[in-house]
Amino acid sequence: MGDWVTDPVTGHRPTQGERHRSIVDSAVAAEDGGFDAFHIGEHHFCEYIVSSPAVVLGAVAARTTRLRLSNGVALAANLDPVRICEDYATVDALSDGRVEPCFGRGTFFPGVFSNFGQHESDAAERFAESIELICRLWTEEGVTWSGRFRPDLAAVTVQPRPGQQPRPPIWLGAGTSKASVDLAARLGLRLMLPTVFGTPEMFAPMVQRYIRKWEEFGHDPADRRIGCVSHAHVGRHHEATRSAWEPRYLAYFEAVLRWQRQSAEAAGVEFGAFPLADFDTMCSTIAVCGSVDHVLERMAHIADILSIDTHLLMLDLGGLPHDELIDQIDQFGADVLPSLPTPARTG
Repeated sequence: MGDWVTDPVTGHRPTQGERHRSIVDSAVAAEDGGFDAFHIGEHHFCEYIVSSPAVVLGAVAARTTRLRLSNGVALAANLDPVRICEDYATVDALSDGRVEPCFGRGTFFPGVFSNFGQHESDAAERFAESIELICRLWTEEGVTWSGRFRPDLAAVTVQPRPGQQPRPPIWLGAGTSKASVDLAARLGLRLMLPTVFGTPEMFAPMVQRYIRKWEEFGHDPADRRIGCVSHAHVGRHHEATRSAWEPRYLAYFEAVLRWQRQSAEAAGVEFGAFPLADFDTMCSTIAVCGSVDHVLERMAHIADILSIDTHLLMLDLGGLPHDELIDQIDQFGADVLPSLPTPARTG
C-alpha cells in the first residue's frame, strides 16, 4: 500500500525514493519466491505515497517475467477511465500481457474526492460509469459514448490496445455494496473482497450473492474468480513472531487513523474511524500472523468461508525494514506457498 512511516522499532524512516525502490525490489523477490501476483495500492493527498501504481507496475514489469501485475485498488471512481485504459494497456504491453487491474471506489479517504473537485455522494455512480466504459474501450474500437461524469466520446479507439484479448482480466474491489457486487457479476468481472475491513464471516453473504448473480447473468461458473486480502506476518515461533510484529502493526494503524482523520477534515466531513480492535483480535480476524502452521490454518479457514481462489498477503506495512520484508517474502515462499491447495493463488 506504500505507507510511509517511521519504523517504531529502529526509528528509521526511508526516503520516498527508497520506499518506492523497495516496493519494486519486493516484487522481484515475490516472483523469485513463487508468488503468483503483485498488487499495489493507490492513494492521494496522504502518506500512503504510491499515487501512480501504473508507473510502479511498469518498473516491476521491466524486472520480472512471470508475475501477474495488479492493484489494490486503482481508484476508478476518481480517475478518467480513458487514461486508466491507456495507462494499464501500456503496462500490459510492457509486461507481455501480465496486467490484471483491480478497481475500487476508494471512499475510505473522503479528501480524495474533495481535492479532485468531486463529490463522494457520486462515488457509486461514478464508479459504475467508469467500469462500464473501461470494459467497452478495451474490447471495442471506435467507441461512441455519452455519460454523466466525463466529456462524450465520438468514435474513439484508445491506444495502445491491450495485448490480452478480449481484454485484460479485471478485478472489482467490492464486498460491502450490493450494487458493486452485482456490477462485477453482470460484467463478468472478478471479485476482490476488502477483508481487511472486517471478519471473513461478514463478507460471506456477499460472496453467495456474487455466485448467484454470476450464474443469473449467464456466465460460466468455471470463469468465476474470488479473492480476499489479509495483513500477514510469519515466523518460526508463534508467540515470538506475534510479539515482534505487534509494534509495527499498531504503528501502521496509528498512521492510517491519522491520515484518515486528516482526509475527513480536508473534505469537511465527519471522521469515521477504521474499525480497530486489540492486537489479538485483529490477528484472529483481519490479519494472519504467527507460525507457519498457524498461518496455513488461518488461510484455510478463510478460504473455506469465502470460497476464494486468490489470497492477497499484505506483508509490507508499519515501517518493516526492507531486509526483513525480503525475509518475509522468502519465508512465505519457502514454507507457506508449497503447502497451499493447488487452486489457491497468492499475491
